[in-house]
Amino acid sequence: MSQIEIRNVYKSFGELEVIKGVDLTIKDGELIIFVGPSGCGKSTLLRLVSGLEEVSDGQILIEGEDVTGKPPAERHLSMVFQSYALYPHKSVRENMGFGLTVARTPKPEITRMVDEAAKTLKLEPLLDRKPRELSGGQRQRVAIGRAIVRQPKAFLFDEPLSNLDAALRVEMRLEIAKLHQHLGATMVYVTHDQVEAMTLADRIVVLQDGHIEQVGTPLELYRNPVNLFVAQFIGSPKMNVVSAKFQDGSLTFANGAKISMQGAPDSVASMGIRPEKISVSNAGKGRLDGEVEVMEHLGADSFAYIRVEKVGLFTVRIVGYSELTVGTKVALDFKDQDIYLFGRDAMRVNI
Repeated sequence: MSQIEIRNVYKSFGELEVIKGVDLTIKDGELIIFVGPSGCGKSTLLRLVSGLEEVSDGQILIEGEDVTGKPPAERHLSMVFQSYALYPHKSVRENMGFGLTVARTPKPEITRMVDEAAKTLKLEPLLDRKPRELSGGQRQRVAIGRAIVRQPKAFLFDEPLSNLDAALRVEMRLEIAKLHQHLGATMVYVTHDQVEAMTLADRIVVLQDGHIEQVGTPLELYRNPVNLFVAQFIGSPKMNVVSAKFQDGSLTFANGAKISMQGAPDSVASMGIRPEKISVSNAGKGRLDGEVEVMEHLGADSFAYIRVEKVGLFTVRIVGYSELTVGTKVALDFKDQDIYLFGRDAMRVNI
């Protein structure tokens, strides 16, 4: 079983502590994604698993074997980087089989393994081309193919799609999802793009400042974030969050608006609501009232940015085309069950 265990791992560069006691078990055959803002430690954690960085403290186990002090070559993992790193003078076939050639694998075996990987990635018509004759997406598929032929215990991806344009990123996301289904291999994937994480992952690991904030399936994190950071990081557009306090049986906002609510503690400091959970009308009073500042029309969806005086700016997702225009006075409504409450410590408050 290609299970990877990270046990109480720390990593420091001099006096700078980057990874601060991470514990995580990556299951056999799982596609798990590390996400978080720049500098949170996600790429460093991946490099610790690969052996490209040394652990300052703690253990890393692969298939139950402690590999903490072992070099990358002895961990039997394959890594796909942001840069394709292909040899420009070699053909696609030669690039994909290079690692096997260095390992002195018999030529018939190399040919068989490269052909199998090329078939999986639909690279068969491109095997005799040089990298300069390929598109960005094709080059990244070659880099993935080079990783596949080594038949590793697990695949590690370090932001492999960040160099591609938007259309190619969507295409390659589908390719990686299909590849995972086909191979059933353990994959550890790093990205700063939470949409990428939501669409690909079996589970997501949200990191901040060298700590794990929450681990769960994409829907678990979306529906039940444990704190304000996860709530705003997962979801696109991100969750609306505004200051609010609970007093006299009501959730009260800075402009004096109140929402009757029972059971909320005095520790409440803010309220969150997803953009798609808000309905907008220009008739009567809503739970909150505001004015449209900006409209974005994206075809299938429209996004209205609505300023509520003394409270804040709300993003509202509207299915299809909206007739709302800038300057329109509108009422915002939402259901109690769609409200998220957070305390002064930024942790989720359940009622």
